[in-house]
Amino acid sequence: MKRLFSIAILLAVLAAAGYLLVTARTIERYSRIDEARKADVIVVLGAAEYNGRPSPVLQARLDHALDLYRRELAAYVLTTGGAGGDRQFTEGQVGRDYLVRRGVPAERIVVEAEGDSTVRSLIAAGQIMNRMGLKSAVVVSDGYHIFRAKRILEDEGVTAYGSPRPHAPRGTWQERWLYLRQAVGYMLWRAGINL
Repeated sequence: MKRLFSIAILLAVLAAAGYLLVTARTIERYSRIDEARKADVIVVLGAAEYNGRPSPVLQARLDHALDLYRRELAAYVLTTGGAGGDRQFTEGQVGRDYLVRRGVPAERIVVEAEGDSTVRSLIAAGQIMNRMGLKSAVVVSDGYHIFRAKRILEDEGVTAYGSPRPHAPRGTWQERWLYLRQAVGYMLWRAGINL
């Protein structure tokens, strides 16, 4: 009986590992697909900000969203992200300010400034969109975020298209780690654990 239990545990671990690897590979594939098209809103996932200035990662995301907005793919841009340890600024507000300085009308920018994780920011963004009657979104982030971000927004009733910020994949172990980490995050979210 003990041996049967051990075999069952081993099979469960192998199944979970296989699921993670397949999901990580799917995330990697989605990280290279740009589905940008006409939508109601462009949703920009937050990233670090430094005393009111976007980090290079956040700036790259915002610049990509700005390009999509200037191509008239959406009437609104929704910036996301909470304080992240900074009591004075939020990622969402820093994103808004950056876009306004580059000519996007303030009334065309919606800010989600409470989320302290990808999941919480996207759930809040989905709720904001539902209240505003916005049904579709182009999601802008780093490629490794796109698969999970789309699924979370779709769970909120939004039709989501991914548009990763420009980035040349290098195939390094660090990139592979990001895909695997997102696979774990996706698996936890599917299990109802919102990190």
